[in-house]
Order: sequence, then structure tokens, then C-alpha cells
Amino acid sequence: MKFTHESLPQRVIFDAYAAADHVSAEVERLGATRPMLISTGTSIELAGAVRHTEVVMHVPVEVAGRARVAAIEQGVDILVAVGGGSTTGLAKAVALTTGLPIIAVPTTYAGSEATAVWGLTEGGRKTTGTDPRVLPRAIVYDASLTLSLPVPLSVASGLNALAHCVDSLWAPRADPINRAFALEGVRALNVGLPRVFDAPSDVEGRENVLYGAYLAAVAFASAGSGLHHKICHVLGGMFALPHAATHAIVLPYVTALNEFAAPALATAFEAPTAVEGLLRLKNRLDAPRSLRELGLREADLPAAVDAVLAAVPEKNPAPVDGARLTALLRNAWSGGDPR
Repeated sequence: MKFTHESLPQRVIFDAYAAADHVSAEVERLGATRPMLISTGTSIELAGAVRHTEVVMHVPVEVAGRARVAAIEQGVDILVAVGGGSTTGLAKAVALTTGLPIIAVPTTYAGSEATAVWGLTEGGRKTTGTDPRVLPRAIVYDASLTLSLPVPLSVASGLNALAHCVDSLWAPRADPINRAFALEGVRALNVGLPRVFDAPSDVEGRENVLYGAYLAAVAFASAGSGLHHKICHVLGGMFALPHAATHAIVLPYVTALNEFAAPALATAFEAPTAVEGLLRLKNRLDAPRSLRELGLREADLPAAVDAVLAAVPEKNPAPVDGARLTALLRNAWSGGDPR
């Protein structure tokens, strides 16, 4: 056994119905007095907070620019992001240039809060990178804040978290520690998501999904971005497809391509194969099935193939060329059987 693993420094708090108290305590602990509350709508109140509500999917550079200007002009000394991946992403964009610390309060299962990955979109192209300045100093997980998340969005967001787990198994910096986090994340999500689907007001079910989403993000932060995420970043940036739903649709096709390299994944799903377990879960959750449903045109596929080919990770277990990638994306576009 030979590997190098890096764990990111971060404080993590799990406590339902207590987010406001914990956020206030974390602001004080970090010595801040002028927070910027980034959210499209939240019941959390912070003394002296500046509110910023312009949040856009995939974080366009012009939106990030306006948020940075607002933070500087208002004398902000800490960012509090309450919301999903787009909200956390905007806070990261501000932190990237200002160095302001972030407290993240996730209301979805996106996982961005546990990574040092940032992303910005300009001219239809999404650029991502890693920088320690964008890693939130603290995460406050309060499952009660996810109760208002509609079931279809909960499903898509949870499957996005599952994608972090799966991609971590063959990403560029995959290692045994990442694998342990990822497989436990798969197990938790495989149990928790059906509970959320059947009983949306069940806080314990949502806690299980938040726990799985956190493990997924920690694994992903260390392992890096694999083929699945490269594909989804291209599709999201070029064609403005919804982030979580795109991940939910593409995941079985990349899993079918690569699962021979991660046999333990089937065990985590409690299924004969990982693809069968994933398809069973998606059918159970009535998850989105095709990129065509999201508005992607068949005529867009060649441009997507060219863009993804330029970003395919060198260590992907299965070889990826234009023909194989075209077949994968065409199948995902139509919703065909990934097997």
C-alpha cells in the first residue's frame, strides 16, 4: 500500500433545528463582526449582516464580480452562504479574490461546502480550480433547513452527491482513504434517499443524506475530478443544463464504463453490479433519465464530445476516445440502458 492523502482543515457541525445559533457562534469564534449573508431566502438572522441575494447557477463571472464589489464596499469581514451549490459557489468566488473566510450552511446535498474547488462560467465555458482560500472554515449542517427542498430537487441533489462518491473511486488522486469515505457515502445515500422520497418531512432521513453528501464531498475534495465531473462541467457550462439533474442522468453511463475498476461499489449498493444498484435506486426515486429531458439538443452532442475529450483525466480506468464518448453521451441523451 503506497499513497499520499491530504485532509482539508475544516470544522463540521451537525445539529438539526439549531443553525442560527451555531452560525452566530462561528462568526464570533472567527472574530468577525460584519458578515455578508449570501442567500436567495433564509430564516437565519445575523446581527449587522449585509444581505446579498443575486445567486445564479454555475456562477457567471459578472455575477461574481458584483458580489465582490458589494463585499468590499460594505466592509464585510466574513461570508455566510446559506443555500445550495450555487450559493456556496458564489461565496467561493468572492473568497477567491478577497480572502474572506466562509461559513457554509447547506440547504441541499451539493457538497461544495466541503471542498476547495471553485467554478466560474464565462462565454458558455465553465472553468474550475482549487484554492485553499475558498474552503469554508466551518460547515453547519441542519437537516431541518432541507425540509422545504422539494422531493424532485432532493433526489437530483442527492444523486449529485452520489456522483461525488462514485467519481472519487477512479479520480486522479484516488486512494484507500478516499475510497472508505466514498463507499460509506454510497451506503448512507442509498439508505437515506428513499426515506426522503417516501417521507419528505422525516428529518432523520434527510440527516442520513446530509451525512452521505458530506462524506462524498470530502472524498471528492481529496480525489479530484474524474471523468463524470468533466463531462457534467462541460454540459453545464456550454448548455446551461441544471447541475444536479445533469449529474443524476450521466452517472450510470460513466459507472457502466468504469465500474470494473471498483468492485466494492456493487457491495455498497447491495446489488450484483454497481450499475444495477444505481439504476434500481434511480427508478425507486423516479429520477431524471435523459439529457433530452433537460433541453439538450442532439445537434449539441458533437461540440460536447470535442470539449470533453480535451478534459478526460489521464488515469480514467477505461480508455476514452471520440467514438466511445460519443456513444456514451448519445445514450445519456436518449436515456438508453447504460449496460
